Amino acid sequence: MIRLVIADDHAIVREGLKRIVAEAPGLQVEAEAADGNEVMKLVRERNFDVLVLDLSMPGRSGMELIKLVKSEKPKLRILILSMHQEMQYAVRAIKSGASGYLTKESAPAQLVQAIHKIASGGAYISAEVAEQLALGAMPGGAAAAHESLSDREFEVFRQLVAGSSVTEIAAHLKLSVKTVSTHKANLMAKLGIANPSDLVRYAIRHGLAGEDV
Repeated sequence: MIRLVIADDHAIVREGLKRIVAEAPGLQVEAEAADGNEVMKLVRERNFDVLVLDLSMPGRSGMELIKLVKSEKPKLRILILSMHQEMQYAVRAIKSGASGYLTKESAPAQLVQAIHKIASGGAYISAEVAEQLALGAMPGGAAAAHESLSDREFEVFRQLVAGSSVTEIAAHLKLSVKTVSTHKANLMAKLGIANPSDLVRYAIRHGLAGEDV
């Protein structure tokens, strides 16, 4: 029996995932979490095999949470289930320690398949993500400027591009406005960008804008 913890800040999503799992032989939901603090509490107090993790819960960013979980339980397998279709999110998640990446638009059968695959020690990623990971491992490859962003800077970048203000981002990430402003200044310097309009243009040019821009 593969024991799961489902982590998503939307109760309706958790209920849907639990129904899918209930219909699949060999899977059992041990517990659920609605934010990063609850995830870490379960990681420390419970034994389970796979963490099905939303990448965009309140508080800690998804990448930061992946690294925290792996630092506590290195052998725990993590499957990211995200609304973000952009490949850069998947690549960063795998580099942070996740074993698989699915979008929330994936079919239920894919979810079950992914859980079984990573629980058995495999990885569940698209061919495009695998290619980017391979290219990134090759010496001498030219990296795009956004790849130099920290996980937190990348999250602030995505929310700025989506139209969120510094104040809104601070509230969502539970950070001070000053901290978010610092992240904004740092990421714009790394990207060589001087104004928000150029930030959006950069995101569109590199396929990082998403459907909401």
